Amino acid sequence: MNVSKVPVSEIRRERPGDGEGSVQVGLDPSVKIGNAKVFAIYGKGGIGKSTTSSNLSVAFSKLGKRVLQIGCDPKHDSTFTLTKKLMPTVIDVLESVDFHSEELRVEDFVFEGYNGVMCVEAGGPPAGTGCGGYVVGQTVKLLKEHHLLDDTDVVIFDVLGDVVCGGFAAPLQHADRALIVTANDFDSIFAMNRIVQAIGAKAKNYNVRLGGVIANRSDATDQIDKFNREIGLKTMARIPALDIIRQSRLKKATLFEMEPTPEVLAVQAEYLQLAASLWAGTEPLHCAPMKDRDIFDLLGFD
Repeated sequence: MNVSKVPVSEIRRERPGDGEGSVQVGLDPSVKIGNAKVFAIYGKGGIGKSTTSSNLSVAFSKLGKRVLQIGCDPKHDSTFTLTKKLMPTVIDVLESVDFHSEELRVEDFVFEGYNGVMCVEAGGPPAGTGCGGYVVGQTVKLLKEHHLLDDTDVVIFDVLGDVVCGGFAAPLQHADRALIVTANDFDSIFAMNRIVQAIGAKAKNYNVRLGGVIANRSDATDQIDKFNREIGLKTMARIPALDIIRQSRLKKATLFEMEPTPEVLAVQAEYLQLAASLWAGTEPLHCAPMKDRDIFDLLGFD
């Protein structure tokens, strides 16, 4: 099967309430992740989701959890600070065997990263063709076929940018909690509001619920706090704008591998606290997203 030519039989209109008029590649409802706790990380493009996801994965592993991180971006760079290089994508390796998944070995698409975090890059369809939902579905199906989810405690989906079409909202069909990474600026919060809408739509038919906000690259959080109060969101972690985080990306390393200066230790502690809170379980947030014009009126005009 060519990823850019998905059979019409696999495309379905979503159930009523699951995004009005949404058409996307249908996922096999029998393919469920299992007993692992599943988190989907969303946010505006370039906001630092991959850095956040990788450091959160390491934090879970430091708590003794068996972690699998799934990158859902054609750039396939979600896990490179964990593995120290770009990994081939699931779509790449499936294409190499003409989509005969039975010919693949686990080591063809799953790679061990720092502190034992297992890493998968789903990849994406060619630009302008196919559906990201199909890619996510094939990745989960392949992991199930190879029993890679049976012994996993935590699965983290690192999802492409702020694309909340039916396809790239597909990880929400598997997740227990969705987390939104944002900065203390209008564009990031505007994207967050749209992601809240997408999570609300999926929550009507799936188990996913909104978990909270990770404030990233933000020394101040006044705009985030104002938006949170308005719709009922909660900030779970605050990561300041530190140059050491940029340096860690350049070194292809997580923050847990950097020299343990006081500022690095403080950020590590924030990630460990976040991982512990998520593992213990969080109350679902039921938020009412704002109209676009209302966000303009709310933010930045004090």
